[in-house]
Amino acid sequence: MNMNFCRKLPIPQVIKQEYPVTPEMEIVKERRATEIKSVFEGKSDKFLLIIGPCSADNQESVLDYISRLRRLEDKVNDKILIIPRIYTNKPRTTGAGYKGMLHQPDPDQKTDMLKGIVAIREMHLKALNDYGFTCADEMLYPENHRYLSDLLAYVAVGARSTEDQQHRLTASGLNIPVGMKNPTSGDLSVMMNSIKAAQSGHTFIYRGWEVKSSGNPITHAILRGYVDFAGKNISNYHYENLLELHELFAKTDLKNPAAIVDTNHANSSKRYLEQIRIAKEVVSNRKQNNDIKSLVKGLMIESYIEDGAQCIGEHIYGKSITDPCLGWEKTERLVLDLADML
Repeated sequence: MNMNFCRKLPIPQVIKQEYPVTPEMEIVKERRATEIKSVFEGKSDKFLLIIGPCSADNQESVLDYISRLRRLEDKVNDKILIIPRIYTNKPRTTGAGYKGMLHQPDPDQKTDMLKGIVAIREMHLKALNDYGFTCADEMLYPENHRYLSDLLAYVAVGARSTEDQQHRLTASGLNIPVGMKNPTSGDLSVMMNSIKAAQSGHTFIYRGWEVKSSGNPITHAILRGYVDFAGKNISNYHYENLLELHELFAKTDLKNPAAIVDTNHANSSKRYLEQIRIAKEVVSNRKQNNDIKSLVKGLMIESYIEDGAQCIGEHIYGKSITDPCLGWEKTERLVLDLADML
């Protein structure tokens, strides 16, 4: 085996004991969990915004951003429920590039997975304790979910992971919303099969244990666009795309049919400013058609303090080091506009 086993990492239980959720934080977490679940079950008309940096690269700037979201949600919380993105591990198409704080808590320093585990837990803890937010993260590595399982409000399974068996089975054992993105090929049947698998119960191996899951009924779809055979980005957030997805759900026995629209990635061809137009189009389409309104529960938006993106080492405060994001001024205006439209 061509691996160098560097060191044995602490199990999640140990990390949770060292960096615990307090009883007061647990109350906030449970309240938010109930409120978010109600949206996916159709019991609440609130609109979800899963919003934040493409990658959480710096604790100070991420928490600064989240503090701004806190003040913003207070203005729109009669219509909008905000779930901040704290994405701590990033998929890389070729394996090269910044893989997130889990790997590198300091992007300028070498990989240190133990420091990374502690850093990402501390950041999620501070978001909850200081600002009352349980947040979203991407489940890139299913076996690592338990390091944050008592903190997260939402989990996304990426386009490259949706077809993976371990992601599907692990999602079936979670009790928070799990969004399955359509694959990069755009084949919606792959995404629908993933949702069906995650909503079903299974017996499987997880972290060295034989486990049984009962299924996750609030697993749902995320439309993020796709890339065609010629390498061209194709969007799938338009009126007819949303109706097509509604019809696909209608042909199944899946629970709580629901979708989130990702306004970036292939939907915007990573032209981050297009997120403003896309978000407003989706909300407008919800107003035009009750089937779309019942299906689309919210948006996923990539946003940070500064517009655009930078290279690692530039050290521009609050600017993404992965995909380009909307800056704060545009973000605030967009959220207020969406609240007026809802």
